[in-house]
Amino acid sequence: MPKPVPDMTRSSFALSKLAVATAAVAAVLAAAGCTVGPDYHGAPEVAGNALAAPAFPHAPVRTTTAPGVADWWHALNDPQLDGLIATALANSPDIRAAQARVRQARAGLRGRQANLLPTASIDAAMLRTRSPDLSALTSSQSGDGGSSSGGGGRGPLTLYIAGFDASWELDLFGGTRRAVQAASAEAEASSEELADAHVQLAADVAQAYVNLREQQASLAHLRASEKLEADILDLTEQRRARGVASQLEVERLLTQLENTRARIAPVEAAIVEASDQLAQLTGRGPGTLDAELTDVKPLPQLPETVAVGDPAALLKSRPDIRAAERRLASRTAQIGSAKADWFPKVSLLGSLGYSAAVPGHLVRKDNATWLTLPRLQWNVLDFGRVAANVDSAEAGRDEAHATYESTVLKALRDADIALSRYGHQRENVVTLRRVEASAERAATLQQQRYRAGTASMLEWLDVERTRVMAQQDRISGDAGLLRDYVSLQKSLGLGWTPAGG
Repeated sequence: MPKPVPDMTRSSFALSKLAVATAAVAAVLAAAGCTVGPDYHGAPEVAGNALAAPAFPHAPVRTTTAPGVADWWHALNDPQLDGLIATALANSPDIRAAQARVRQARAGLRGRQANLLPTASIDAAMLRTRSPDLSALTSSQSGDGGSSSGGGGRGPLTLYIAGFDASWELDLFGGTRRAVQAASAEAEASSEELADAHVQLAADVAQAYVNLREQQASLAHLRASEKLEADILDLTEQRRARGVASQLEVERLLTQLENTRARIAPVEAAIVEASDQLAQLTGRGPGTLDAELTDVKPLPQLPETVAVGDPAALLKSRPDIRAAERRLASRTAQIGSAKADWFPKVSLLGSLGYSAAVPGHLVRKDNATWLTLPRLQWNVLDFGRVAANVDSAEAGRDEAHATYESTVLKALRDADIALSRYGHQRENVVTLRRVEASAERAATLQQQRYRAGTASMLEWLDVERTRVMAQQDRISGDAGLLRDYVSLQKSLGLGWTPAGG
């Protein structure tokens, strides 16, 4: 006799009717739905007059309004600096932490987006049980001593169960959609903070590198000054021995020599500090860059002109401004998410299950059960909880608005101050170079006079010491100008590349 074919027609038809009815109800309700809460219309206007200006008010002459280059450090033509920044951007734990925050925010966004869709689950189970023989139990309680012929109870019972459950909360008033908008803006803000971490790190590496090269040059000139002052002191002691110099002159020169020697140790410590800072910024341990950075090299060379863009471009280039704007968008969307709790929530629930004692009979029509349950939930008495959440969300929006304004104003101030400092320091360096050139000429003339016998060794060494000091001041000025250049690039928000750029 052939086995009966499982009849799934009726149960499948019931499930199809359930799906069609659910989809129809969902479409009608969704069409009638709305999105509560304020819509975000973009960043508010801040310092409109300043942003509309064609240039920053204190921009120096040697700047252009062309947009700056993201990898600004390449303009310094220092391959070692380029390598250090590239290593830092690839290995820094701070960058990896910012990248992890971006992944976390994007995962949160995917979770919010999933809330817009139905949830479904499938379960299956096998139940095996054994019940006692009730007739034998009754005979024993009535005092019947006769033996039971029931065999000690009924055999084991096996039941197979399979089911499918689905639920869908309809987003009638846009609470979930507002939550998705908020999560999306938060994810974008995290991406901008990652870009800002690139900006900060590149600037920190460049500053540390400039400090290292400045301290190395300072150490070389301090040792040169030490040698000159020791020679001058030796000549002065010889002159005192011949009675043509006083002990006061000797003591004065000795004091100056000891002061120079006292300045050497802090500079050596500063070199170690700068080297270890570079190691830390590049994701390495202390001392790992000592061998690589031991050789004394000149300071990087600045470009002739600096591209700074205009104030309006600052809003697009600075990641911290972009992050603050995205946070404002997120806080605005959160108001709608909170307001949606004032309105009813409608959910659609559905269940389809089968149960049978034999696995082959599991999907027969007589073993099927199904359930549909539209559910309306409305929290009509919450004692002000939703209102408190809405007030909190609105306060968060107002805080984000003020933070955005503050960030824009601070960015404009930073850029203008950095431009002013860079311009004035450039003028200062021009003056220091004139002083150095004058000291060089004086030292050359004094050396010629000494060789001609018209000037003493002491006079020549004194002029030579002045030349070394002028050179030291010029190097310090060059280093200061480089630091101002780095600060300028940082204030302009350069040092990161947009996605796909």
